Amino acid sequence: MSHMFEPFFTTKEEGKGTGLGLAMAYGIIKAHKGVLLCQSEPSQGSVFPFTCPQPRKTPFYWKNPNL
Repeated sequence: MSHMFEPFFTTKEEGKGTGLGLAMAYGIIKAHKGVLLCQSEPSQGSVFPFTCPQPRKTPFYWKNPNL
């Protein structure tokens, strides 16, 4: 499981997947200062819970002073 978030890592047979899904999810969640975990049981499957911080209540909008 130490390589599961690496791009192109897959346990599927050749031609059945690229192995990009978890790497992309990890990158997006990490960029938003979130956390992606893995819960896995042999012969049962895996679950990937994640959390992301709640956005600010008032979003910041940049106003162009030239308009």
